[in-house]
Amino acid sequence: MEHILKYFPNLTSRQCEQFVALDELYRDWNSKINVISRKDIDNLYLHHVLHSLGIAKIIRFRPGTTIMDIGTGGGFPGIPLAILFPECHFHLIDSIGKKVKVAQAVAESIGLENVICSHKNVMEVKEKYDFVVSRAVMQMGDLVKLVRKNVHHEQRNSLPNGLICLKGGDIQAEMRPFKRSSEVWTLSAYFQEEFFATKKVAYVTL
Repeated sequence: MEHILKYFPNLTSRQCEQFVALDELYRDWNSKINVISRKDIDNLYLHHVLHSLGIAKIIRFRPGTTIMDIGTGGGFPGIPLAILFPECHFHLIDSIGKKVKVAQAVAESIGLENVICSHKNVMEVKEKYDFVVSRAVMQMGDLVKLVRKNVHHEQRNSLPNGLICLKGGDIQAEMRPFKRSSEVWTLSAYFQEEFFATKKVAYVTL
């Protein structure tokens, strides 16, 4: 939890309570359904929660913003972002039902009223959003093809509506087709821990 407070010191007491509660909840659920690597559960806050919040270093979603998290797994990056932005609306989807069950249970347990979880493939989703977010789900080109239909053009944020992905390693090749409508940020510019040395936020305008 100290990792979260280090970089997001202005959390409300409610937000702090919600972030603190994640540890016990994910440990409990992970013992039943493996949504986080067993050996990685001790790094929940650094590798999963803070990593998810890397998106918040790139954009502060304005109240009323709608965001779809595809391939959310157990709720990343959607649940940490939903805690940080309580006045925004999040739709978390995953094609694996048991993972959606975990995300739904965690959201309900900490009282997140701005989150809906759905057991769906993104191809089934017809609704439109301001942004689509994801964490290392697939290549950027494939993602863009899948979610272009889900992003509308009514702007309300500092960044034009589009796709925001958490990525690792060298992503130059997959970003090349979008060089005129994209941007990449390295998270080591915001977070000091070694884990973030190769972690990036990639954005494509849609």
